[in-house]
Amino acid sequence: MVVAAMTISVNAFGQEAKKPASPAMTATGKIKDANITIAYSSPSVKERKVWGELVPYNKVWRAGANDATTFETSKDITVEGKKLPAGKYSFFLIPRESGTWTAVFNKEAKQWGSYDYKEASDAVRVEVKTKTLPAKQEALVYKINKNGFTIDWDKVSVPVEIK
Repeated sequence: MVVAAMTISVNAFGQEAKKPASPAMTATGKIKDANITIAYSSPSVKERKVWGELVPYNKVWRAGANDATTFETSKDITVEGKKLPAGKYSFFLIPRESGTWTAVFNKEAKQWGSYDYKEASDAVRVEVKTKTLPAKQEALVYKINKNGFTIDWDKVSVPVEIK
């Protein structure tokens, strides 16, 4: 009886110490007078071919791992010239083999992945030009700057302009 309790205790301790494969992350910042929060899970490349295989081209992608990435703004903003009201949105990307991808802000903020994604619930869709990173970015990361935000992963950076 005591041995069983110790085994369960040791196994539970070992699981707590294990880092998740795609840890939850948050990027926060201010653009003009809007507070921006991006919540996402950060997968790693792990020697996989990301674009076109792990993340298929021409399909809606949750722009991270696990739950769909969420984007929240405290004020009305413009994204690539299109108005986005203050609120919380799920954020998706549609990667393409060429350098132009579609960024999607969807009104259904709480979604697991992109399985229940409905285009009819999109608040804003914009086209964005990707850039090639000078070095591989192993773990997916969002960065907020004065001009908007970027999502960097593998050898691709996706800048989204916000005003």
